[in-house]
Amino acid sequence: MQMTVTRTESVVRSFMNRTYSWMAAGLVLTAAIAYITYSNNALAAQVMSIRLPLLLVQLGVVFGMSFLLPRISAAVAGLLFMVYAAITGLTFSGLLMVYSSTAVYSAFGTAALTFGAMSVLGYVIKRDLSGMGRFFLFAIIGLIVAMIANIWIGGTALSLGISVIGVLLFAGLTVYDTQRLRNIALSGVDGDSAEKGAIYGALSLYLNFINMFLFLLRLFGGGGNR
Repeated sequence: MQMTVTRTESVVRSFMNRTYSWMAAGLVLTAAIAYITYSNNALAAQVMSIRLPLLLVQLGVVFGMSFLLPRISAAVAGLLFMVYAAITGLTFSGLLMVYSSTAVYSAFGTAALTFGAMSVLGYVIKRDLSGMGRFFLFAIIGLIVAMIANIWIGGTALSLGISVIGVLLFAGLTVYDTQRLRNIALSGVDGDSAEKGAIYGALSLYLNFINMFLFLLRLFGGGGNR
């Protein structure tokens, strides 16, 4: 019995380590490309000129990974994830032109601390959160609608409220996704399926972190001060 429990814990740790390793690799690639692009004026100008197509490609890669996951290999899934992280780095280079370095570092540090705390909570919490998936889905839809409405309505109070809700929402999603990934590992996935699960899980956590960072950046940067 003890041997079985130990083996199960080992499998879970291995799966979660792979997941966070992929996520960390994606974040490092995003940060590196964002900085390199920002540091090269000619490249930055070219990227800004095709920013909309890049955003559309980002959406295409995410939806492609979601729908094609059962039919692609782990190697292809990993390649798509890194392509997505690289394109995100290109589009994020514009943030360095809008926000001060202090705001960027503060937002990143706060996002990292919050993400870490929520990940630990999601890993150790005993309450089953699987029933909250629909709530988070509708919450994200509501947040998107509010952000679109804010384009025309505007206002500091509404922008502040959206940013705060966004941080709280993606912090909650981090808890939810961490527990979901732990349950996937407990279900006994192995081989290529385990690697694809780790990559897709890394994408989910990566998106949570990135969105949390963006909303925090709006709070720390006041909408941009350059």
